[in-house]
Amino acid sequence: MDPQSPSPVPPPGCPAHNSGGRVPLHGPEFAADPQAYYDYLRHYGPTAPVELAPGVEATLVTDYATALQLLQDSGSFRKDARRWRDFNEGKIAPDSPVAPLLAYRPNCMFSDGAEHLRLRQAVTDSMARVDSRKLGQSTERISDYLISQFIGRGSADLLGDYAKQLPLFVFNELFGCPADIGDRVLFGISGMFDGVNAEKAVGVLFQAVGELVALKRARPGDDVTSWLMKHPAALTDEEMVHQLALLLGAGAEPLRNLIANTLHRVLTDDRYAFKGGLIEEALDDTLWENPPMSNYAPHYPASDMEFAGQQVRAGDLILVGFAAANTGPALSAARQAGSNRAHLAWSAGPHACPSKDPARHITVSAVENLLNQLPDVELAVPADSLTWRPGPFHRALAALPARFTPAQSVRRPGAAGAAQAPEPAGGRVEERARRPERSGMWSSFLTWLTR
Repeated sequence: MDPQSPSPVPPPGCPAHNSGGRVPLHGPEFAADPQAYYDYLRHYGPTAPVELAPGVEATLVTDYATALQLLQDSGSFRKDARRWRDFNEGKIAPDSPVAPLLAYRPNCMFSDGAEHLRLRQAVTDSMARVDSRKLGQSTERISDYLISQFIGRGSADLLGDYAKQLPLFVFNELFGCPADIGDRVLFGISGMFDGVNAEKAVGVLFQAVGELVALKRARPGDDVTSWLMKHPAALTDEEMVHQLALLLGAGAEPLRNLIANTLHRVLTDDRYAFKGGLIEEALDDTLWENPPMSNYAPHYPASDMEFAGQQVRAGDLILVGFAAANTGPALSAARQAGSNRAHLAWSAGPHACPSKDPARHITVSAVENLLNQLPDVELAVPADSLTWRPGPFHRALAALPARFTPAQSVRRPGAAGAAQAPEPAGGRVEERARRPERSGMWSSFLTWLTR
């Protein structure tokens, strides 16, 4: 901090007023106005001391250039969470609410060096095989189904009824989940991120993904799971399970927030005026200013060192504040003069998001189809009454209530020109969906497709 500048004042309601220590990024105060917190944190310099949960300390990078330095220097900063000193010293409770997203798992996100290159290449090559045309058709088909469930009511929670569910459905289809496995994948991911019976939900997710791996070993298909399995990296079953759980879980939560945050922007800012050509602009502005994962990318210094003018120790937890870095005052002029896609919402460097192109495609298709089918949709409550879910990592609405003119669904599965759903692996849709135990959301969607 500049010694000539006045001492920073925490934003109103911030517990740092009383603690005199680290700035907490948890609780309703931070969720209600994160930018006030980022403004305060910038007074510390490019990095700032934060608390992610009670007793969980970290350093947050709030400066764009410093964040790029961290993300691109894989020699000085490592991703393997087994280096996390506080965790190793028993300072982090096993049931800490942030442990599931920070604790080590044998996947490409928590690996370094040659192991990271091997796992990452398998993931990148497999995701690159996704056909954008088919993905758009799949997203539109799933969007039609979800809209058909509420279009006659004239009101909906565009988060719970739409944005939350759509990514899970799309991923189930991308990864070739049959009905029974798909229902449990949806249950597992939803419970894990919602914090409802999280331990049980994680168990259900990994059990379901394990069964999916076994199924695809026996009967591979035209899907990401099978492509990953056939990759020259020759992933073991355990490696397959952990890469798939990462792709399904880490993809679903940010994507649901991205769809909802983009819809929020379109519905609360007259500049976009529901014009199709501006949906891409609304998406990019959301990624700059309201990214779905606002603080993440955990890294650990490989040794004691100086970083951004501060001394850090080997094994310290350092996170990137994507939202803070994207909205820093020094970046405003550069953003106007440069690319509208130079934000850090997808991270950067060797661990940048491998699914950003499919995520963009899904979001644009989902928002566009909803606005086309509900042309007069509007918020059902004042914009300033919306609430955001507390949490240090995400930027996530609790709900997005909307109203519109009730109508009958104008699209039916199997209509002329509509894309037909592929038959899920493991049996005919009709046979699997009609079994009494197949009563989850994914089964209901598959049944709807064949009506």
